[in-house]
Amino acid sequence: ASSPEKNLIPFTALGILLLIIAALLAYAGVRRSLSHAQLFSVLCLTVSALWCGSGLVYILVGQGVLQPTELRSSLVPGLAAFTLALLIIGVVAVLVKKAVICLIAVGISLACAHQIASLSAAGFGQSATAANYLLVCLVGVYFGFGRLLSTITQGKVEPPGTGLKKKAEVKTEQNQGCSDAVSVGLVMNLLSASVLACPLLGVVPKLSTGHVPWLWTAGVFQLGMCILFYRAMDTLAATFYGFTALLKFAEGYSALLSFYSIQPFSPVPFPVVFSVLFFILALFSCQKNLLEGLYQLFFVAYCIAIAAQPQGFFQGGTEGVQAAIFVVSAIMLLITTFNMVSTTMIPTGQGCFKALVNRMQCLTLRAHDKELHAPHLGYSKYADAEVLGHACSVLAAFAITATVGGRNPLSVLILPWVVVAGGALQLLCGSVAFARGKTFESTVFILYGVMWTVWGLTRYGGLYGETRGFNVAVGIISFMLFNCLVTAAALFLNVAWFAYTFTFQLILISFLLDAVGNLPYGYDIGVTIIFGLVSFYCFLAHIFNSTFQSPQIPLGKPLVKLSGVGGGAGVCPHVPARKATSVQQIAEIMKNGGICGMPTDTVYVLVAACNRPDAVVKAYKVKKQAEDRPMSLWISSIKQLEPVRHLLSPLLLDFMEAAWPSSISMVISRGPWMDIFGLGEAAKHIGTPQSIAIRNPDCSVATHLINLVGPIAVTSANPTGEADTTHHNQVYAKLGDKVDGVLCDGPSPENIASTVVDCTKIETGHIGFFRVGLIPKSKVLQIFEEVQRRHRQGRTNPSFEYDLHLPDTQRDLSSGDTSSTESGRGTGSSTPSRFSPEVQFGFALLEFFHFINTFFYTTTL
Repeated sequence: ASSPEKNLIPFTALGILLLIIAALLAYAGVRRSLSHAQLFSVLCLTVSALWCGSGLVYILVGQGVLQPTELRSSLVPGLAAFTLALLIIGVVAVLVKKAVICLIAVGISLACAHQIASLSAAGFGQSATAANYLLVCLVGVYFGFGRLLSTITQGKVEPPGTGLKKKAEVKTEQNQGCSDAVSVGLVMNLLSASVLACPLLGVVPKLSTGHVPWLWTAGVFQLGMCILFYRAMDTLAATFYGFTALLKFAEGYSALLSFYSIQPFSPVPFPVVFSVLFFILALFSCQKNLLEGLYQLFFVAYCIAIAAQPQGFFQGGTEGVQAAIFVVSAIMLLITTFNMVSTTMIPTGQGCFKALVNRMQCLTLRAHDKELHAPHLGYSKYADAEVLGHACSVLAAFAITATVGGRNPLSVLILPWVVVAGGALQLLCGSVAFARGKTFESTVFILYGVMWTVWGLTRYGGLYGETRGFNVAVGIISFMLFNCLVTAAALFLNVAWFAYTFTFQLILISFLLDAVGNLPYGYDIGVTIIFGLVSFYCFLAHIFNSTFQSPQIPLGKPLVKLSGVGGGAGVCPHVPARKATSVQQIAEIMKNGGICGMPTDTVYVLVAACNRPDAVVKAYKVKKQAEDRPMSLWISSIKQLEPVRHLLSPLLLDFMEAAWPSSISMVISRGPWMDIFGLGEAAKHIGTPQSIAIRNPDCSVATHLINLVGPIAVTSANPTGEADTTHHNQVYAKLGDKVDGVLCDGPSPENIASTVVDCTKIETGHIGFFRVGLIPKSKVLQIFEEVQRRHRQGRTNPSFEYDLHLPDTQRDLSSGDTSSTESGRGTGSSTPSRFSPEVQFGFALLEFFHFINTFFYTTTL
């Protein structure tokens, strides 16, 4: 509806609207990426980047930062890149018969092309642009209505072309990998290459402020792809897109300087070092496929071109390499997107690297699977981030070796390398390391990321002259104190980490001496180069060791060991709860008398097998001052109570059957029936002298473990008086080497404990509450009232009816063919359908003692 004379929507409002839609599309793309709808995810993220960049440009024009006459030169480079990218996506969608995706992609692509024409010649192409966007609107409404109709009718009515890919149609994970993130990353490379190549081709006069939104949009999206690759356990791809994101931010920074009429100057050391890192990464990326390694070599040439010309991104050599990257990125986008969704694969040289290494006797290639990225403690969704973290330290260190001299600090291209590489990317690596349970590594990366950011903004952001002196010195001293603690902790890890943290302390000393004006000549450059070389060694070691099983580049042993501490050598097994073999491993530890941490439907708990009294006593002693917090008894199902069912109330058994499995703990009267579980003298540690708490958790991992070992004694996995344990890393952190194993499942699903119900007087028709937790009181009362109603109507649970037709000495205590844990001892064998006369005589004695105990118990009350 806009015309050359007047726009329907003001530029600022249009830009904000496009940013909102871009955020929604990005969310949809990431969500669909995790559910294997890859081509749809690529389309959503690509269009999201288009709206994000366009929206920012419109906001700059609306706010007067850019003049309306600059709209053409600002929009054309970005629109040209997305015209080609969306056309490629549309062609691939045609080949795989995805009509809706094809119409949307081709429609927006043609709209962008006609918008370029309308920007070049006023009034030309606007009607065609509107027609294409109208087509996209109609297709979007049709698809949305179709999905809504399918959801409402539960799939019975599904218009043609609106069905989503079923899981059976999804290619295997080995073939598909994280190809949608690869495609989006290539689109961002295409975008930045288009922006930088357009001045060379004469499409726009020069790189300007209007191009900053496109370049920084590409950088932000590539950081997002970096995180997705870490989730996909692909360290090499995550590192590559971390590097390219850094380039996008630096390019955008250079374009931003034109707004202040500052001519940027690119120092030589940094791009040379960057080209070396890119070259090493390209060599190791050949193990995925040769085409990817060759593609990354273009960025090696790009960094060399930056180093060869002092004006960096503003000169012809750099822009010429970007023109080549534009062509190669388009070809890579077509090949990658086609291989992502097609059963017919375009050859990319996959397997050549492996074949070459297999011919070498001195090298053994490491198998690339998720076990390679097994975290230090437990289960993680992310790959190792040390490669990118150390590379960022190399870049930041060599960047600050460049001298500013008499130039404006903003004009020397140091600020983006230090703040983005040393700061933002290291913070990202620290977050990934923290998610993997690597507390030390995450602490180092986050601390150093903050230091590089603060120092870079202060020293190279034009603020240093005003703040130099005591104020800066105090801040640096605080960082030095923190780094002293980090350096001391590195003594327990390995030599490489100690050298890394110690040399950074030397850099902090140079910062301090410079702040107080007493810096010796050459000291700062010397220690910075040493730190950069140590960081480069760590980068090379991690990328080499993750590729080859032997030989390994040594990182050194711990310099200090105290009671087996050092590098995690003495840490008990931390195994992922999602694997049946892990549960079996923990079960064997418990059968041998060990105590273990375990996830549940609420928080993490410490458990011991009831048929190992020594383990129960050990678990009880681990809890400090726990006399007022007795342990509880957990079972995997009510069938484990069958041997003692005649000693328990039918109403209680029916209540258990109705309420379990759940987060409800029931406190019942103590009795001799507990002897059947083999607790022995350790029974005194479970419950009080009058009662015990019993529970059947609503957790598949816990249930499977209890099935393997029998009923278990449970207590919270934290010393008494401390907060509940809500993550597997906290179990070892709080209990140390006192625990023999931990089942790991990440954060607890709930931070609230179970609801504890008083069932000691259930025969009177009343229950009480010791604690209202995850299950509300009203829900528990509703279940109990339903059980009572059934009892009043004479309907009891048939699983627990007594067989009155057989004499007492021949009761069938095992309910026919049902398999249960033999005597609660967790051997996993089936209980015989009938007990021997000796066992039946034992039960008769138990029943007699139970009568005597109940008599004295009620008399005492």
